[in-house]
Amino acid sequence: MSTDITRRLDAARTAAAAAGVDALLVTPGADLRYLTGFAAMPLERLTCLVLPVEGDPVLVLPRLELAMALEAGVDSHDIVLHGWGETEDPFAAAAAPLEGARRVAVDDHMWAERVFAFRSALPGAEQVLASPVLRGLRLRKTATEVDALREAGAAIDRVHSRVGEWLRPGRTEREVGRDLAEAILAEGHESVDFVIVGSGPNGASPHAEVSDRVIEAGDPVVIDIGGTMPSGYCSDSTRTYVAGGTAPAELVAFYEVLQRAQEAQCAHARPGVTAGSVDTVGRDLIDAAGFGKAFLHRTGHGIGLETHEEPYIVTGNDLVLEPGMAFSIEPGIYLEGKYGARIEDIVVTTDDGLERLNLTSRDLVVID
Repeated sequence: MSTDITRRLDAARTAAAAAGVDALLVTPGADLRYLTGFAAMPLERLTCLVLPVEGDPVLVLPRLELAMALEAGVDSHDIVLHGWGETEDPFAAAAAPLEGARRVAVDDHMWAERVFAFRSALPGAEQVLASPVLRGLRLRKTATEVDALREAGAAIDRVHSRVGEWLRPGRTEREVGRDLAEAILAEGHESVDFVIVGSGPNGASPHAEVSDRVIEAGDPVVIDIGGTMPSGYCSDSTRTYVAGGTAPAELVAFYEVLQRAQEAQCAHARPGVTAGSVDTVGRDLIDAAGFGKAFLHRTGHGIGLETHEEPYIVTGNDLVLEPGMAFSIEPGIYLEGKYGARIEDIVVTTDDGLERLNLTSRDLVVID
């Protein structure tokens, strides 16, 4: 990882220079972890990576968190650590290496109060967003990152393969969700990011929260689960189940449409096509079958150190896919008041095609 971090810092400097930026200011979040390997907590005390185009990178952080940064190996990447004390002005400390800077890029998720504090600490510097500088670096995953996503995909697949242990009539969504959350951790994740158990009419809401609804025999159940691995990389996969009994005939019919749409999207997605065209391929099939208005959301989102990041797979996005881009392909059909269904795989574009990172069955699974 040390070599990867050094490469990332060098690439970020090069991209910043090309964008006419003198330095990056990056506070806790995925960008900071990407550039330093340090998963810093977003606390009221300032932690900020100062990455000048010329000069050493400096991580300004509370003195009481120095030990955690050292444990993460931040100092092994030639990053200077500046631990500030309670009576010190951390914004002045972060601004000190940037004397004469005319343009600085702040990370997209920096708290507004910190943006204003840096404006005061660097009154001569224009502030711009860092995403145009960092977007291209994080969009294209390296082999190491793909390995991490592959590991995450296998871990969440193991959870889906165990759904039959917990999903049955008579249990509540909340009870099933609790078991799923425990399994996500047991199968190797560091944290649980979300658990959706949408049974019956709740499955018609794509982002349904678990509830105390009792699952009935024959209920379709949309299960969308994901977490973060110790590597920092995320998993996300959705499968649709039937909790015993017989699947509704209407569901069986539109699920076949949904499955064809997802297969067509996976066959289409490859380097050289646009992100928007992947959405359109599946949406056209679903629309032709009469369910277009029931496909309520985009086809997918990028994934990496965040569950949702670029590229976004939505009609109108003209971004051309390149090798190493990782994203979800997850069309869905939702009939309000009845039930819904979704099939979601994480995929990564290869040199000449696509690799699916989720490998469990995409069929409608009836739990006996």
